[in-house]
Parts: sequence; C-alpha cells; structure tokens
Amino acid sequence: MTEMLELSFMRQALLAALLAGVAAPLVGTFLVQRRMSLIGDGMGHVALAGVAVGILTGSEPVLTALVAAVAAGVAIELIRASGRTSGDVALAVMFYGGIALGVVLIARSTASSPANLTAYLFGAILTTSAGDLALLAGLAAVVLVTTAVLRARFFAVANDEEYARAAGMPVMAYNLVLAVLTAVTVVVSMRVVGLLLISALMIVPNATAQLLGRSFAASVRWAVVLGVVASVGGVVVSYYAETPSGGTIVLVAIAVFLLVSVVTTSLARARRAAHARAERHDHEHGPTCEHPAVPHGDHVDYLHDGHRHAAHEGHYDEHGEHETSEARPR
Repeated sequence: MTEMLELSFMRQALLAALLAGVAAPLVGTFLVQRRMSLIGDGMGHVALAGVAVGILTGSEPVLTALVAAVAAGVAIELIRASGRTSGDVALAVMFYGGIALGVVLIARSTASSPANLTAYLFGAILTTSAGDLALLAGLAAVVLVTTAVLRARFFAVANDEEYARAAGMPVMAYNLVLAVLTAVTVVVSMRVVGLLLISALMIVPNATAQLLGRSFAASVRWAVVLGVVASVGGVVVSYYAETPSGGTIVLVAIAVFLLVSVVTTSLARARRAAHARAERHDHEHGPTCEHPAVPHGDHVDYLHDGHRHAAHEGHYDEHGEHETSEARPR
C-alpha cells in the first residue's frame, strides 16, 4: 500500500475515485426515487458526443462533454414535462443519438485513436492529471453543496411529484437542477468508471444502502459510504490485480451488494424462525407457573426450555437465550 501511495498518478487516481464515489451515489439516490435509474446511461452516451466534439475541435473534452450532458438532461426533462412522449422514449432517443453522433465524430477526427475512445467508454483513471483533478473537484463540490441545500426538496419532488406540485413547489425547476447535477456527476465519474459504467456507480451503492438503511437519511449516508468503498477499493484492487479500474470498481460494488443481500436475508430468516418458534409456545406463563422470571424493561420475561419468552399480543416473543445470572424465582 505504501508503495502505491508513493506514486503521484496513483494518489491522483485515488482522489478522483473518492470524488466520484461521493458524488455519484448522492445524485443516484434521487434518480432511484424517481425510478429513472438509467438516465445516467443516457447522459453518458450523449457525453460521448461531447467528448468527440472536444477531440475534433481541439477543445477540452471534459468541458464539451459537460455541455452535451447538461443539454441532454434539460432536453429529457422538457420532453417529459410536455407529456408528448414518455421519459423512457426520450431517454432512448438521447441514448442512441448520442452514441451514434459520438462514434461518427470520433471517426472523423485524426487526433483520436481506439485507445482514447476506450479510455472514455470504460474509464482511464490512471491518466488523470492534476488539472483534471482540480476540475473534477470543483464539479464534485457543486454536486455536494447543491444536494446538501436542496436535499429535502429533491426528496419531496422525487417521492410524490403531484403532491409537491399541489403544495406549490416549483417541480420543473427542481427536476431541471437535478438533471444538471446528474450531468455534472456523469462528467465527474467519466475518468473513473467510463461513460458506459457510470450508471452502475450511481445505482448499485443505493441498492445496497436500501438493504441497510432504516430511513431515507440513513440510506443516503450508507450509499455514499458504499460508493467510496467501491470506487477507492476498486482502484486499489485494480492496481494490484492489474485489471481495468472502471470494471473493477463496478465489480467491487456488485460484490458488496451480493454480500449484504446474503447477510440481510439470512438474518431476516433467522428472526422469522425465532419469532415463529416463540409463537408456537403453548405454555401460559405467569406468577404461578414456577418458571424463573427476569425483569426486562417495562415487562417480565420467563425462562423456559433454555429461552426467554415474553407475552406479546396473544403470543410469545423470543427475547434471548437462558441467562441464569439474571434469573430470580417469582
């Protein structure tokens, strides 16, 4: 690990991964709430057209990609609001039109190569320069500050758009701001995971967070933590395994999701089994049942067959294994 940190390009790569790991899941939270998880893919493909324009004209590809992605996000929201076609159709048009235009323009450029195209499609975090890092840090700061200020409003609009509109909230304005933030996040993550894998970094940590968080705020915190773990951890794994960083980051995020799914499912089954065992308890406990009683908060548990049972709405709940040090006759 020390050897890796001694390399300047790896330090820059880890910082870029950290920025993407925080920004992508944060914006992805509201996209999941709006059931528009694939909008990142659509904007990513339109951003490819922006990258192609930058290469063709000799401009900075990050800036031209940002302009293209923002334009796509605004266009999608305006089309959705018009009611003339669904959001899915608008997303499909942006998806195919953007990637087709990008391929055509890149083919016309003499400054590009297949390697350059692959770097933008699948990520090339090790090529992140100090200038790129400064630009990405500025864009990530915009995402963090805006979501921190408008988080409650974004949630209200994403959770129930009609109610928010009836309450007098400027729904269209908030949707447009979120679309712009999504475009910015696409550009921030472009070097890290690539335009074809951006949506995974937005969505997979949120899917995992929903298994762990008991509230929206908790799920957001979990999503950011898991995003950072996947992005930074993926870069570290890719360094030692000599694998592409973008694909490795996504695989780490998916591995964490599968692990959490297995653990939470197993724990839920164990709780249901314990509850079922308690419900099947036929013995009626009470002061005269001759089983030891254990004070437990505002009620009394009874020790029976090596378990502590407590009456609850017509059945008995399991409250723990037999603990003789707490028991006293009653």
